[in-house]
Amino acid sequence: MDFKNTSDFVSGFWNMYVIVLALASIVGCGVFLLIQDKAKTNAGNTTGHVWDENLEEYSNPLPNWWRWMFYITVVFALVYLALYPGLGNMAGSFGWTARGQYDAEMKKADEQYGPIFKKFQNMDIKAVAANPEAKEMGQRLFLTYCSQCHGSDAKGAKGFPNLADADWLWGGTPDRIKETIKGGRDAVMTPKGTKPDMDAEQVKDVVAFVRSLSGLTHDSARAQRGKELYPQACAACHGPEGKGMEAAGYPNLTDKVWLYSSQEADMIETVTKGRNNRMPGFGDFLGDAKVHLLTAYVWGLGGGVKEEAAAPAAPAAEAAPAQAGMDGMSGMSADKK
Repeated sequence: MDFKNTSDFVSGFWNMYVIVLALASIVGCGVFLLIQDKAKTNAGNTTGHVWDENLEEYSNPLPNWWRWMFYITVVFALVYLALYPGLGNMAGSFGWTARGQYDAEMKKADEQYGPIFKKFQNMDIKAVAANPEAKEMGQRLFLTYCSQCHGSDAKGAKGFPNLADADWLWGGTPDRIKETIKGGRDAVMTPKGTKPDMDAEQVKDVVAFVRSLSGLTHDSARAQRGKELYPQACAACHGPEGKGMEAAGYPNLTDKVWLYSSQEADMIETVTKGRNNRMPGFGDFLGDAKVHLLTAYVWGLGGGVKEEAAAPAAPAAEAAPAQAGMDGMSGMSADKK
């Protein structure tokens, strides 16, 4: 939105409304002062109002220091409205705007810090991650823009990925992390708990089988039935062995990492109702230099992958958005992660 033209979508009535309201307030203060001056000439006299037979109201003025504060307020208000915007869409003689001040401050900050960001932007991610100054800057960026979801220690919470371990839904190499931070991720785990997919008992069977894949406690009879249902219900995204597909963001169901917890009830809920999660993109907001620093910080937390592993291409039928999966995709995450 262009802040200079925000008045274009309202009628001229509101412009006059603001002007009249502002000036009327100042004039009101002036009238009040005149009334007090009149009261000063009648000091010691009563107004004629009497309560409870002998309680009289006297016409005594307010103290001079109090009245002078009002005089100063009136003068200050008139000077302010002459210099700064306050009367509708009148700009004031200084031509000051909030957007103009913001742009000036950003320009000053860019002149001061731009060369530092530029220096690190031209360095390899691994070198940036090892630089103490860059690490401190990256941490500040993380605490400002990422900690609300992933926590100040980057270890996440239920529904928000741990960025400090070695498990990455979309890949933990520097390039993949930067891609995630810059463009964001959208992930959907489609609900399977209604016909023609599965009924409630079949969902429990599939969950029992999935739990068996990662060594969780399970009902063996249900797991056997779930094994027969799995190929049709889940294998298209999570693979025949449940190992997922990193290239498409399909979670590995065998790695003992569960974004929405490994509790049986939570897993049943995920399969039954599905999950919709989103990691917003920060590329346009932060710019390439800050994304580069933030990538280095996240990669350097300890769980980053050093080399890009060759990953099989995602099948055409399973195009993005990716399956959120039973171990899920964070609503504000950089991968499962």
